[in-house]
Amino acid sequence: MGVTQQDGNRSSQDSQDPFCSAALRQTSVLWFLAASNIWLAITSTLGNTVILAALSKESCLHPPSKILLRSLALTDFFSGILVEPLFIAFLITVEYENFGICNSIFRIGFFTGLLLFFVSLFTLTAISVDRLLALLLGIRYRQVVTSKRVLRVVISFWILTIGLCSAGILKDRIVTYYSSIAVPSCLVTSVCCYIKIYHKLLRHQTQIYVNQGQPITHAQLNIARYRKTVSSALWVQFSVLACYLPLCIVITLAAVKGVTLSLTVAWTFSSTLMLFTSTLNPILCCWKMRDVRRAVIETIRQISCF
Repeated sequence: MGVTQQDGNRSSQDSQDPFCSAALRQTSVLWFLAASNIWLAITSTLGNTVILAALSKESCLHPPSKILLRSLALTDFFSGILVEPLFIAFLITVEYENFGICNSIFRIGFFTGLLLFFVSLFTLTAISVDRLLALLLGIRYRQVVTSKRVLRVVISFWILTIGLCSAGILKDRIVTYYSSIAVPSCLVTSVCCYIKIYHKLLRHQTQIYVNQGQPITHAQLNIARYRKTVSSALWVQFSVLACYLPLCIVITLAAVKGVTLSLTVAWTFSSTLMLFTSTLNPILCCWKMRDVRRAVIETIRQISCF
């Protein structure tokens, strides 16, 4: 009778959240995923700590651009220090069938990850708008896009998202409605900005071809540097989209067809891929941004000497 009651309690707990499923531990992937996420938690935390320290020293970047990069690195840092441990704890509680704790950890981790996801999405959109303004405004860019204005925008991102996730804890539909509006809007804005940038740069390339043989001007050198910053932003944007897309597909299928064992396994792997962006972004920043790479190397040397 006691065993039956215990099984009934376990079933009722399991039903609270379909991803906290006893069937998941039969797939023999939990410890592999836990070990992988421990490694990702360490690398993302250390990597983004170095990036944040390097950005505090780097002076070649425009200060508003540094604020946006700091916001992105901060979300990745919190992902490594908060979301990763919660996801590891989720996997362990499923392995030991502590479904009551699993449900709580899943909910906390979900809304924490959602908060960081929206801040990252807003920040990437702001970076695309910033790159477009830098091209359209020219010499007026530094007068219009100031550190104070960008800082206010970034702070509003965090406040708005924290309020949204707090409201979503009480009512899940708020998050659903907001996501259906915010995600497409941000994606469309970024795509339009980069298309506009592409057409402007193509027109500029045509002018260079027409004036071929003339001395290289300072404006042409600035355009060459600008191309590198746009390329860096696009690499980060594409990597985030590529890592988040499988998770979005899995969640959509689960909402339409219901949660199955195969979708649960796919969710754990796609969540790990999504968290991998926090490790990948610092690598891309060092690889594609020469100024950041130089500052990171200098920071690592100082740490080694210390």
